[in-house]
Amino acid sequence: MEIQIFQLLEGAKKAEGLTVIIDVFRAFSVACYAMNNGAREILPVGDIEQAYELKRKNPDYILIGERGDRKPQGFDFGNCPTHILNIDFSEKTVVHTTSAGTQGLVNAVHADERITGSFVNAPAIVKYINLKNPAIVSLVCMGYSMQYPTEEDTFCAEYIKDCLQNKRPDFPLMKETIRNTSAQRLFVPENQTFSPASDFDLCTDLGRFNFILKAEEKDGLLRIRRLDF
Repeated sequence: MEIQIFQLLEGAKKAEGLTVIIDVFRAFSVACYAMNNGAREILPVGDIEQAYELKRKNPDYILIGERGDRKPQGFDFGNCPTHILNIDFSEKTVVHTTSAGTQGLVNAVHADERITGSFVNAPAIVKYINLKNPAIVSLVCMGYSMQYPTEEDTFCAEYIKDCLQNKRPDFPLMKETIRNTSAQRLFVPENQTFSPASDFDLCTDLGRFNFILKAEEKDGLLRIRRLDF
């Protein structure tokens, strides 16, 4: 098994084999919480206008996402696990668009298979990859708004790679390092309405969910569904 780690949008475009698009803060943590709360499927889109159009045609769809970390006008929820933690999404379709994670999914066009990545389901991701045993695994770290790499996404990729290679990653050290580096934006007082400090623990709750989220194209759209273990 060849394991490659890529960064940002160019990395997503280069990815091949079984590809994990990683966005810890916060897209693919949010996606796990939404699925855990009963969502039927998630439609990840890159273009915000496409999200609005899907909502216009399907008023019962739920819009979740961000631009510049903030909830776009007309969206039901921002890209924040804290705000959806206790929301019932039973049998709902969620349209999800963000500045990094969903962009990576739609641009990983050379991947044989696309799944999302975050710490909250990283052990399940490792188990799934071991079961599939692909020749190539691409771990794509989407960073902050695809502008620069971030500790949380890179560490998540390293965690998955280490586990696949039967190494023992030091997750407590990773978490503490993230807290003192890229996660600092979650603790800024003026950001609390859209980027609350509680998101840090929700996004770094290692192995909280025992499912993976797999994106497959159907009827011209990527559709994310959960696979349980």
